[in-house]
Amino acid sequence: AADKIRLIPQDFFAELCEQIIQHLNHKIPGINTAELCQRIQTSGVDINIGDLAKVANTLSFLFSTAARNNLSTEELVTSLGSGVSTLPKHAVQVIRHVWNEQGKAIALSGDARTTATVGQFVDMKWKLGVAMSSDTCRSLKYPYVTVTLTVADPSGQITDKSFEMTIPQFKNFFRQFKEMASVLETV
Repeated sequence: AADKIRLIPQDFFAELCEQIIQHLNHKIPGINTAELCQRIQTSGVDINIGDLAKVANTLSFLFSTAARNNLSTEELVTSLGSGVSTLPKHAVQVIRHVWNEQGKAIALSGDARTTATVGQFVDMKWKLGVAMSSDTCRSLKYPYVTVTLTVADPSGQITDKSFEMTIPQFKNFFRQFKEMASVLETV
C-alpha cells in the first residue's frame, strides 16, 4: 500500500485519514472511496478505486490496531518507521497529525475492541417501473420494483447494491419489514 500512498496528494490523504477516524468513531457510516477516487483522478493523479480501497483498508487497520493497543502518537509513528516498506514523509506527517488530534477518541471510546464485523445500512432508494415490451413479447405491461441499498462494509467502504423484485416478491419483502417493526416495538 505504501507505493499507492505515494500517489495520493497530501490533502486527499489527510481527508481519507480523517474520514477513517470518523468512521471508527461511528460519526459517519463509511468512506465513499468512489467519490474520493474520482476527485483524486480529476486532480490529475492516476489511481484506481481498487487501489484506493486497499489504502483505506490498510489505514483503517492501522488506526484500529493503534487504538486497540492504546498507542501514543510517537509509538504509532515509530512503528510506521519500522515497517518493511516505509511510508512517504507526507503520509507519516498526516498520520501523526490526525492521530494526535483525533486518535485518542477511538482509544477512549473502547469501540476499537468491538468493531462491528457486519456492514452498516446507509440509505435506501426505490422506484416502481413497468416493462412495456421486449424483443420477444410485444405487450408485457409487467410491473417491478427496483431497490438500491447503500451499505458500508466493516472497513467503511460504501457500496450500492441494487436488485429488482416482482410485485409478489415486494409484498413479501414489505410483510417481513412490518414483522421486524412490530418485533422492535415490543423491545
